Amino acid sequence: MKKTYKKVVLAYSGGLDTSVIIAWLKENYGCEVIACAANVGQGDDELEGLEQKAINTGASKYYEMDCRHDFVYDFIFPAIKANALYEGKYMLGTSLARPIIAKRLVDIALEEGADAICHGCTGKGNDQVRFELTIKAFAPKMDIIAPWRTWELKSRDDEIDYAEARNIPLKINRETNYSKDKNLWHLSHEGLDLENPANEPKYAEILEMGVTPEAAPDQPTYVTITFEKGIPVALDGEKMDGVALIEKLNEIGGANGIGISDMVENRLVGMKSRGVYETPGGTILYTAHQNLEEITLDKYTQHFKQKVALELADLIYNGQWYTPLREALLAFVDKTQESVNGDVKLKLYKGNIFGAGMTSPTTLYSEQTASFGEDEDFNQNDSAGFISLFGLPIKVKALLDAERNK
Repeated sequence: MKKTYKKVVLAYSGGLDTSVIIAWLKENYGCEVIACAANVGQGDDELEGLEQKAINTGASKYYEMDCRHDFVYDFIFPAIKANALYEGKYMLGTSLARPIIAKRLVDIALEEGADAICHGCTGKGNDQVRFELTIKAFAPKMDIIAPWRTWELKSRDDEIDYAEARNIPLKINRETNYSKDKNLWHLSHEGLDLENPANEPKYAEILEMGVTPEAAPDQPTYVTITFEKGIPVALDGEKMDGVALIEKLNEIGGANGIGISDMVENRLVGMKSRGVYETPGGTILYTAHQNLEEITLDKYTQHFKQKVALELADLIYNGQWYTPLREALLAFVDKTQESVNGDVKLKLYKGNIFGAGMTSPTTLYSEQTASFGEDEDFNQNDSAGFISLFGLPIKVKALLDAERNK
């Protein structure tokens, strides 16, 4: 017997999937649908008119959740401090946004007394895991509806047919039907010609947050970013709120062709997936932060932290934000950031980022010690004894091997 629901909270973006899902939920469950849109910095153009559209297509109520501040300070900044990068390329734009959205959905569902939470994630994707693990963390008894795993629609073309038959307005058509996810941190593009890795992305057509490197200015742009305990707090000497700082760096980076990545990644569900990511401001901040750590962290902390970054990136990508391990690893990261203070100057030029100098009140770099000139705190003769001891295992093995091979 099919389960029934009286009230369902839907993660609503107004895109193809969720536009169709409101009607589908009402037809299949006869339930009240509450549409919840999260503002994670995707821009007014994507949020404008959503309330009216949701109500017109059958929602009984609409919530717009402003998640921007929490998204930046509770998710993006910790990722920057950790230098968390999935498979060497992906700055986790979608992965970081899903936990805060799902947590807010739970809050509304509990407040409204809903029977279930619904999302529009596909059964092939990572987002279903990110949403549902968060829901389980805060509402373990809440039912979850995932139409893509059960409904009769088998493709995005089927969804468009469904929407057209019910006069549901869509912002896309069949020819430009890329699957996109946009927030303050990034914009992703998947589907259509990108599904074949042999095809070069049509950058000039698909980019929205910036231009191609070829179209960037012929003169470089310089930026200086100030960090306090690993957190970016100022741009070119001007103190800025985190949201405003990222918005400004997106503008500057986009204009210089920064942060475009074509990637074939390993999804959590086991398949490979190709996408184009735009992360202009994020690429600048990651580069600046990593550069600053080069002069503010000791060697062994820096090297161990690189291993932690890999583990954290996997956890975040796999939807395991609300776990004890993530909390423990970020506690370690926070401790390492106590000395990550200072200014980093970068030169942006046609898609490239070059270091242009940095200073720190907590630097570990000693010009006197590192100099090729004469100094008083390093005796070069000490190196002979150090190398003798450091190389002793190699020397002993070579001697014994030679003896045995006689």
